[in-house]
Amino acid sequence: MYDLAILWDWIAFSVRWLHVITAMAWIGASFYFIALDLMLKPADHLPKGAYGEEWEVHGGGFYHTVKYLVAPSEMPEHLTWHKWQSYTTWLSGAALLMIVYWVGGELFLLDPTKADLSLWQGILISGGSLTIGWLAYDFLCKSRLSEHPTLLMLLLFVILVAMSWGYNQIFTGRAALLHLGAFTATIMTANVFFQIMPNQRIVVADLKAGRTPDAKYGKIAKVRSTHNNYLTLPVVFLMLSNHYPLAFGTEYAWIIASLIFLTGVTIRHYFNTMHKTGKGPNWTWAVTALLMVIIAWLSTASDMESYEESETRALSPYEAKYAAATGFEDAYYAVTGNCSMCHAREPSWEGMHWAPKGVFLETEADVARHADQIYLQAGRSHAMPPPNAIEMDQDARDLIVAWVREVRSGK
Repeated sequence: MYDLAILWDWIAFSVRWLHVITAMAWIGASFYFIALDLMLKPADHLPKGAYGEEWEVHGGGFYHTVKYLVAPSEMPEHLTWHKWQSYTTWLSGAALLMIVYWVGGELFLLDPTKADLSLWQGILISGGSLTIGWLAYDFLCKSRLSEHPTLLMLLLFVILVAMSWGYNQIFTGRAALLHLGAFTATIMTANVFFQIMPNQRIVVADLKAGRTPDAKYGKIAKVRSTHNNYLTLPVVFLMLSNHYPLAFGTEYAWIIASLIFLTGVTIRHYFNTMHKTGKGPNWTWAVTALLMVIIAWLSTASDMESYEESETRALSPYEAKYAAATGFEDAYYAVTGNCSMCHAREPSWEGMHWAPKGVFLETEADVARHADQIYLQAGRSHAMPPPNAIEMDQDARDLIVAWVREVRSGK
């Protein structure tokens, strides 16, 4: 039986793959053009209006790039626009967020120990916060603060810290960090869609009409592009954080996320300076290393639900549905007997200090909460438990499959 759960998981996998592919294209293009812009050198032989040139060698050939500060005197016949990478990355990321954190909201989005929210309320906060973040940022960029870029960046950092704290008060640690990444990525793509591209279209339209383009449009686009450059690395970290419980499974996860934005600044400052001057400031690596030491220290302060709390709290509607099934008791013992030595608050497996991905499978609430993942990884596939850890017999796997199917069939 090729059921919906397996099909849905493969859809999520495919969307994630698309997201990774387009993100690599966007990040690669962004890093290249920032580096190119910083490496440009003035020269006497450049055409009128040109700002600088750069010679590069790659793939057995030489490339000669010339940048115009505003625009060339005539519109070129062929013009390549770099925009699809950003748009496709955001659209695929938004689709993935909906698949994982909206459809799977009872497990991955909502934390009943933090806030008593229904799934629709969580989804509303999830989607609405992304829009609000862009509007606040865009307002600041269009204000007089645009004349003070350093102050503007500091205020953006304050907004990010506030959102990091806010997400962590209502969502699971995993969802909080992921949403902070989506919040930042939304700002970046909106910069491209609402500012960078429209301003470039104005310049192109002026050229076609024989008018001299205004330099202010290029300056606006450059500021937004620079912001994107410094935000890229923290977004990558936040998108990968769901694989590392040490990053999100702590009461200080919001501080960890905030510090990651500072490491993005120090790392990019090193490379940006190196591209411009040929030598990067080595102090940035010392600062980055210090920040990572602080992050590692903060990560050990666990914010996970304790065994006692999990046993005594009221089950969520999602958990109660699976715990009430007649096949739950057999499935529960199959799971705890084969999985809880690793997926425990204090794992008994030698050399393991934290449960993989922060998933606990000890109490009835634990097992009911992760029913779908247990079904896919230990019921319908043999992904878990690892064969070198324990050999789970087929009868135990069949009990898990029967339990989940009973709930889904509505019996």
